[in-house]
Amino acid sequence: MVMRIEKIVVGQLEVNCYIIIDEFTTDAIVVDPGDEFERIAEVIDEKQVTPRYILFTHAHYDHVCAAGELKARYQASLVMHEDEKTTYEFTRKLCLSWGYDPEDFPQPDRTVRDKDKITIGKVFFKVIHSPGHTPGSLCIHGEKTLFTGDTLFKGSVGRTDLPGGDTEKLLSSLNKILLLPPETRIFCGHGDETTLALESKKNLSLPGRGQTGFLR
Repeated sequence: MVMRIEKIVVGQLEVNCYIIIDEFTTDAIVVDPGDEFERIAEVIDEKQVTPRYILFTHAHYDHVCAAGELKARYQASLVMHEDEKTTYEFTRKLCLSWGYDPEDFPQPDRTVRDKDKITIGKVFFKVIHSPGHTPGSLCIHGEKTLFTGDTLFKGSVGRTDLPGGDTEKLLSSLNKILLLPPETRIFCGHGDETTLALESKKNLSLPGRGQTGFLR
């Protein structure tokens, strides 16, 4: 097994923060560190891995608020989609009004677009731009896995009623995801792991499968 995945559920909205680890180099990607920096750092240190990237599937506050502390501690590069800067700036201003510090929201070191690659050791992922929940939402696909953020959940899909949301774009993004191999494991931004085969059969929120329900 080249890749190992650690999941930590963090914050009031129970976001899934993932640590993706290359077993050969022990380099890692931290996906969606939304809160509870100490818990995330504890797992990183316990597993003796080195975060190279901090990746946002999107920049809503529940997915990003521990990034500044992680970046300061591990000197990892912050990565988001190039179309997510407006959402991130909105989140920064919102969180500053709640009492967060400006250094909690560092600027991205790298912005990506559709089909770009993110590599750690022998593990690489392809970026899939998946707008709809936010303009710069993304998924990453590799090693027969897909990290979907709030684009696709087990049994449901992302909401589009927040600023920057767009139902038609979300449906287009979901159609793109449905082209992936059915055995693809799906690691969602909230809730349980699933597979594309299972969602294709049972998720009534997917295009052509019933009434769309936007939950998160």
